[in-house]
Amino acid sequence: MAPKRNNMVPNGHFHKDWQRYVRTWFTQPMRKKRRHDRRVKKARTIAPRPVAGMLRPIVRCPTFKYNTKVRQGKGFTLDELKAAGINKKLARTIGISVDYRRRNKSVESLQQNVQRLKEYRSKLILFPKKMKAPKTGDASAEEIKMATQLSGDVMPIIKVQKKESARAITDEEKKFSAYTALRQARAHKRLFGYRQKKAKEAADAEK
Repeated sequence: MAPKRNNMVPNGHFHKDWQRYVRTWFTQPMRKKRRHDRRVKKARTIAPRPVAGMLRPIVRCPTFKYNTKVRQGKGFTLDELKAAGINKKLARTIGISVDYRRRNKSVESLQQNVQRLKEYRSKLILFPKKMKAPKTGDASAEEIKMATQLSGDVMPIIKVQKKESARAITDEEKKFSAYTALRQARAHKRLFGYRQKKAKEAADAEK
């Protein structure tokens, strides 16, 4: 409140009924326990499948700003599954996520995810639907006994950071000016059409 008239000190009563505007959070510890219980119940229900869910591909983040970073994608493309020799309908039944919309823009990403699928398939212990009549590719009785439920992510992405070793600064690097380089690049772009036109006119004049 701004002072008025004879500049008397304001004495506003704005703390009445403050309890109406306060949000308490005493339910949080019990919520935490309920969430934990739900996670445990889900893990027991889906056992021996991995707790984290399906296997996800390695993808690069979109846009120029973030395309240096890798993360888990929604699902494997049909080309990746085909190259790995896995049927698209079978894939979902053995814990591999499928994304019909994603496309491979490079050979490197395709090969990387195909290798990921092959590695997963080699580690997978596939329980037979009928224990008395197992099919080809199903796990043996000894492998089934060895099987344990995976608690973390399925084949987590390990991000390797390469550190540059210290070295002496070269004379060329000392002479380099980022400001000059940027200004020159802008000038070249701005004058590209004009210079091209002038060069063409000069070539025509010589003829």
